[in-house]
Amino acid sequence: MTFFDFNSAAEQSSYDLIPKGTVVRVRMTIKPGGYDDPSQGWTGGYATRSMTTGSVYLNCEFVVLDGPFARRKMWSLIGLYSAKGAEWTNMGRTFIKAILNSARGINPNDSSPAAQNARRISGFADLEGIEFVGKVDWDKDQNGQDKCVIKSAVTPEHKDYAAHMNGAPAGAASAPASSGGANAYAQATGRAPVPGRPSWAQ
Repeated sequence: MTFFDFNSAAEQSSYDLIPKGTVVRVRMTIKPGGYDDPSQGWTGGYATRSMTTGSVYLNCEFVVLDGPFARRKMWSLIGLYSAKGAEWTNMGRTFIKAILNSARGINPNDSSPAAQNARRISGFADLEGIEFVGKVDWDKDQNGQDKCVIKSAVTPEHKDYAAHMNGAPAGAASAPASSGGANAYAQATGRAPVPGRPSWAQ
């Protein structure tokens, strides 16, 4: 067989859009943009700054982990800063909070010290590779064509959450925990961290 005989090549995958509203478990990775702002705690080169608008965001890829759409990829931006005002920043913070609630099995209404600690990260590195349950939406690409995106996370009170997390215990699909979080929890509760458990789950 030569390279130029394509009879044995695999058939191309279907690129039909994933239906809007589909709930899927995804792994998020961040494409580094090389932008840092230490005054905001944005280090490690994870953030991206637009050369045209000056807005700052995380350029994220979401890979579906299982089910009929396994290995399908979607891309979305998580807003960090916009010169137009705080709305984009607030939307980004809301999304990240929901991602943490989903990944770490925290009910949004839980305001206990442990839950509050679970919603803290030491930096964007803690979001790299985080697994959570998300809801598929549609947006327009630069050519005006529909594309699939992830703009919201599904949290534990949702009826479809447990099935998509495969009954995994809270935190099994979490991002790396920070030692600073463990100290914060210890200070809030007076308890010492338990070895072998993520800091936010102490």
